[in-house]
Amino acid sequence: MQFIPGFSRERSATLLKTRHAVYLHSYGRIRQPVSRGDAAPMKKVLILCTGNSARSQMAEGLLRHEAGERFEVFSAGTKPTKLRPEAIAVMQELGIDISHQRSKSADDLLGQKFDYVITVCDNARESCPVFPGPALYLHWSLEDPATARGSEDERKLVFRRIRDEIAERLKSFAAGEKA
Repeated sequence: MQFIPGFSRERSATLLKTRHAVYLHSYGRIRQPVSRGDAAPMKKVLILCTGNSARSQMAEGLLRHEAGERFEVFSAGTKPTKLRPEAIAVMQELGIDISHQRSKSADDLLGQKFDYVITVCDNARESCPVFPGPALYLHWSLEDPATARGSEDERKLVFRRIRDEIAERLKSFAAGEKA
């Protein structure tokens, strides 16, 4: 029998038997998509940066945490590297666990349709692939916290500042998009 991590076998069986599709996110939250009645369907959002190691990863975690019932969120990089431990640490300070996320290539998502493509660095904007459909492209020029130098505490200060800037932008984005 298939069961959902974090739920008892009985609750898993009940959820899986329903006629509604159940989406499991890599961070373990469950939601049912809005797909019936006069409610709007979930919007698909792709957040791109170069390495998919800090900015886009933090943005993915923040938007899922704050508005995951309204948005299906993805992140990727034009030249993916490795998730930065500082990004994991500063997100954990907010109670958001992104440690299970991994850097992904934008090439892996080619062919998918998105409602929004948000680039969070200038390099990603310049080399952003074209996705099919009527995606709205947004660009936020954010400093790369991965280039921060100094002690661990000094680097984390930069990561926190960028995390907080991303959070404010996402709050405005989500407020303006009445999904």
